[in-house]
Amino acid sequence: MLARARTFTIDGLHARPVTVEVDIRPGLPSFAIVGLAGAAVREARERVAAAILNSGLQFPTKRITANLAPGDVPKAGPGLDLALACAILASSGQLDAQALSHHALFAELSLDGRLRPCHGTLAIAQATADAGLHALVLSPSRAREAALVREIAVSPAQTLRSVVRILSGGPADALPAHRDVQATEHAIDQPDLSDVRGQRLAVEALIVAAAGAHNILLSGAPGTGKTMLAHRLPSILPPLTRSEAIEATRIHSVAGSLQGAGLMRRRPFRAPHHSITVAGLIGGAKRGFVGEAVLAHRGVLFLDELSEFRRQALESLRQPLEDGRIAIVRSGRCAVYPPRFMLAAATNPCPCGNAGEGDRCQCSEAELARHRRKLSGPLLDRIDLLVSLAREPVSRPPFTSSEKAREQVMLAREIQARRLSGDGVSVNAQMDVAMLRRHARLTEGAQRLLETATASGALSARGADRVRRLARTLADLERARDVEAEHLAKALALRSDHAAHGADGHAA
Repeated sequence: MLARARTFTIDGLHARPVTVEVDIRPGLPSFAIVGLAGAAVREARERVAAAILNSGLQFPTKRITANLAPGDVPKAGPGLDLALACAILASSGQLDAQALSHHALFAELSLDGRLRPCHGTLAIAQATADAGLHALVLSPSRAREAALVREIAVSPAQTLRSVVRILSGGPADALPAHRDVQATEHAIDQPDLSDVRGQRLAVEALIVAAAGAHNILLSGAPGTGKTMLAHRLPSILPPLTRSEAIEATRIHSVAGSLQGAGLMRRRPFRAPHHSITVAGLIGGAKRGFVGEAVLAHRGVLFLDELSEFRRQALESLRQPLEDGRIAIVRSGRCAVYPPRFMLAAATNPCPCGNAGEGDRCQCSEAELARHRRKLSGPLLDRIDLLVSLAREPVSRPPFTSSEKAREQVMLAREIQARRLSGDGVSVNAQMDVAMLRRHARLTEGAQRLLETATASGALSARGADRVRRLARTLADLERARDVEAEHLAKALALRSDHAAHGADGHAA
């Protein structure tokens, strides 16, 4: 008898539909799985057999053939276990085959028949709704995550016996107690800008960066507060909107880094070590591997000690910083990821870190040249704010608090969201050239200032666009309708290449 069950396999950030077809015929006992099954799927034979027997059900001692269709899509992960088990039960007459036609099944099976959670539940739930199925059966620990997709019914099941009961028209199992991990962590530890003493220019630049989602580079000697400031950037960012939260939650669910069972509330903050590889930064080390840049989607990617990162790794960020996408081709397959993140970076002005502080810098010309080559012009051209930090007395009072700064940021973002509502973006940093012409109108004085800066060679064409976006954000912070000359002048000052160079003109 032939039976079919519906499930999905994770491919990058997407869920691909899979139909599990099981045929049982007389013959020597065997269990074959065909259809480009990965190692975890092939090993499901032992898990499924043991789970069925230990659940008090009958595992057929006949010739079992399971086909995973379509046959040209690779199947990976243990999430197909439950669909395989239910298709075998339906093919052997222990379960109504018709009941399988309206349900998606996604869970790993333990040997005693209990359901284990799998990565990518939110993507699976959305794919279930897109496929027109009515319900998704899965482990209770991932039921709240799946319930974020409101178009389907979520049926949590503790064991394989519970799944049989649900498919036979019975009730689902109860959900476990909900604990909001992110809310707890947020209450325990939230760095605040009031901890920063002095550094008014850097704090103002951080607020501007947060208001328009602009990339920012902080440069200064060790101990000037670069890392401290960057770690306080999330505290002044607005909370994720529901659509942004679903995007971020889906990515972290696929990657297996999701904390808690509901929507992410805080924007991601990723701070990889400078030893990270290109694959670790943008993904692609293996099938479905998600890099740090993708995990920072809708949040912040912080690169501390920027000049210590591999040159190749930094250059790999040029396309995502410009286009907001990463296309990785491996073995004839292409995976496209949507890394819309703010880049925050910190660097020393020279290898010893003392450039600009009198005669304390002891770096040789060769060391300075190597340091300069680490940060290419095209990469720096994609950073909107370049800010230099000097040593300041610790007795200076804080410039502002995170609460006050967040109010400024949220007001500016609300203005941007209303203005850009019909363009498919929500922040100034994502405006393309056509949007700039419509929404960043320059006054006559501002236009002359921009033309002068471009004609002098101080700005590239891309740099001019980034200065204009930055000036638009400065105008939004002041609730100005048009971009005035003073906004453009401040944007030019905040984008000065002094932050990427020592006081003696050596690049960092």
